[in-house]
Amino acid sequence: MDKNGNPVLKHNTGNWRACSFILWTECCERFAYYGISKSLVTYLKTRLHQGNVTAAWNFTTWQGTCYLTPLVGAVLADSWWGRYRTIAIFSAIYLIGMAILTISSSLSSLQPSPQLNYVSPQPNFSQYLLFFTSLYMIAIGAGGIKPCVSAFGADQFDETDPIERSNKGSFFNWFYFCINLGSLAAGTVLVYLQQYYGWGLGYGVPTLFMGLAMGSFFIGSKIYRFQKPGGSPITRVCQVLVASVRKWRVQFPLDNCCLYELPGKNSAIEGSRKLAHTDQLRFLDKAAVVTHTDSKHGNFSIPWRLCTVTQVEELKLLLRMFPIWFTGIVFFMVCAQDSSSFIEQGMVLKKQIGSFTIAPASLSTFEVLTFIAFVPIYDKIIVPVARRFTGKLRGFTELQRMGTGLILSILAMVSAALVETKRLQIAREMGLVHVKVEVPMSILWLVPQYMLVGLAEVFTSIGQIEFFYDQSPNALRSVCTAFALVTVSLGSYMSSFVLSLVSYFTTRGGKPGWIPDNLNEGRLDLFFWLISALSLLNLIVFLFCSSRYRYKTASV
Repeated sequence: MDKNGNPVLKHNTGNWRACSFILWTECCERFAYYGISKSLVTYLKTRLHQGNVTAAWNFTTWQGTCYLTPLVGAVLADSWWGRYRTIAIFSAIYLIGMAILTISSSLSSLQPSPQLNYVSPQPNFSQYLLFFTSLYMIAIGAGGIKPCVSAFGADQFDETDPIERSNKGSFFNWFYFCINLGSLAAGTVLVYLQQYYGWGLGYGVPTLFMGLAMGSFFIGSKIYRFQKPGGSPITRVCQVLVASVRKWRVQFPLDNCCLYELPGKNSAIEGSRKLAHTDQLRFLDKAAVVTHTDSKHGNFSIPWRLCTVTQVEELKLLLRMFPIWFTGIVFFMVCAQDSSSFIEQGMVLKKQIGSFTIAPASLSTFEVLTFIAFVPIYDKIIVPVARRFTGKLRGFTELQRMGTGLILSILAMVSAALVETKRLQIAREMGLVHVKVEVPMSILWLVPQYMLVGLAEVFTSIGQIEFFYDQSPNALRSVCTAFALVTVSLGSYMSSFVLSLVSYFTTRGGKPGWIPDNLNEGRLDLFFWLISALSLLNLIVFLFCSSRYRYKTASV
């Protein structure tokens, strides 16, 4: 339907014409987000005079919030507001937060006094309040944009049209291309502006682009395709569970066609197509069994007692996707190493290349460039070639694509482990084990592991978001996209948890441990091998779960 709820003409709406506005919106929003995240620790330390621990804690808390708030935005979108209205409202919150942040970083009266004689004045309460209010308004705004933009973009393609269905697969590739393009621009242009022209301009530019993103999004309103929100998914899930428990003694009918479903093409769930019955998780089918009491009184309108097959299958889909979702956490634990252990590894390698010094943190640029370069290759070359051999519209299934990325992530960790093994060998040969200095081995040896992580993200990150959109019930697509985003946050938390365990068990008895302050005395290579082993185990679990996964089928 269109914005006013009327049926739309296919040739006048949706498709790439509408998606161009959505992709530009996402690129600008990511430009703004990464413009803050890539330099937030620096701002907290230099302008708010926070210590290393406090600044790191504030950054990780804010970043974690940015990846948890999408659950709230997704529920609002799928239940009541719809994706378009959710994006519009939360974009406004995001823009106001950016504007307050720009003002806070521009006016000296809203910041503590500069450091004087090694004394760093602390911000007063109002200065802290204004800064963190703006920061968490941005986190709230991101919560409504992140889970809805990709789903709303994919909504512009008709799943029943083979050509548009193929274009939808390409959309996810270009969607992530825009994310990394925004990240690359923020990590180069904005960081330069913030360092040499001040924080006011450095935050003012992304604020301007966020305003342009909103304008771009609204310009396309007349040609978007909209889907009706389906009501509270939490309520529907609870209804199936309650109804199935209440009927746990009821016998299944001999024919599955006797399970309750609305007649005709319309589904009981607003904005969702009917789903075909599956034989998995049979216990839940009892929620759709029509009992003698139901038939006698014609009591078919109490969903807490009798649910439709589509409503039952909606819950089954979520449960079937959960093991696949879980394997994404370990993948993003690997991705988290590019901003933590990989940087620590680079700090003890030779950073001088001729007259040029390479900052370890800047190596992540190779990951982003690999991603940006490979997406067009995948979309325009690999997919058409694979399509000829597999006969599949997208060349590969989403699960095959995700599995390829998991293999590449293992190779990235193996590369990191081999480089670290060689570095420690050189340190021993040159008598540098007990000296906290860099080893005469070029930092460019780390480039392959960054590139492999970039390639892995092309396959798994895009494949995951495509999988959760395509396989989720129509009325739960924002929620499932939000859960895919949560794996990024959980991957970082899992990395911290594994690191804590390694530190605890390897430093007992006065030992320096695997990751001491002086890495020449440590065994960072064993940490990388441990992550590789966990990733291999995760791949085995993924292969087992994917081999048993049954793809969604719409009811005829």
